[in-house]
Amino acid sequence: MKPAYKILPYAALLLLALTPLLTAQILRLTLEQMVERTDGAVHGTITASHVTHLPETKDGVDMFFTTLTIEGENLISGQSQTIAVSFPGGFVDEHTGVWNSEAPSTDDQRIGNRVVAFWKVCDDLGGGFSGNALYTSHGGLFRTFEDKRGRAIVLGRGKGYAVELNQRLPVLRKSIKGLDRAKQERKTEKRKNNNRNF
Repeated sequence: MKPAYKILPYAALLLLALTPLLTAQILRLTLEQMVERTDGAVHGTITASHVTHLPETKDGVDMFFTTLTIEGENLISGQSQTIAVSFPGGFVDEHTGVWNSEAPSTDDQRIGNRVVAFWKVCDDLGGGFSGNALYTSHGGLFRTFEDKRGRAIVLGRGKGYAVELNQRLPVLRKSIKGLDRAKQERKTEKRKNNNRNF
């Protein structure tokens, strides 16, 4: 066996080589980037949770997807909304399933929790499973609570998350609406420019 002082330099080199791969898995988004890349946001209560098992998918492996049903308010339109959002991972029973390090924590996805969720319509999350993808999995779900005055507060998740600091729900709603309005205006302008080219 080689002495530790001879192994350590190799270990350090291996760690340096792997660092880009490890950091590439973490998607850091501002609120503006989150709104730009998603199809919507909802504030509401998680009312149901279901895990779908796809045995021997076209990708050649068993796949599991957790779907949360959220009943509440669309933060862009202001209309009532019930939506199902999905992410990879989950267990159908104690022994059958797969753990996903990027999934929301067990506490965050409990039935009865009040949350803000960002989603994107996806034709194939894997194995042919389609639905509304919870964007960046745990990074697209934020818990809310009521303060002593009964005001809804969205819990910030820290640097690199779309909601970095705690903020009142009306403030977040206003920001999301403004960012979505700007996004729609850019899309309209782009369509106009494309039409001029014909």
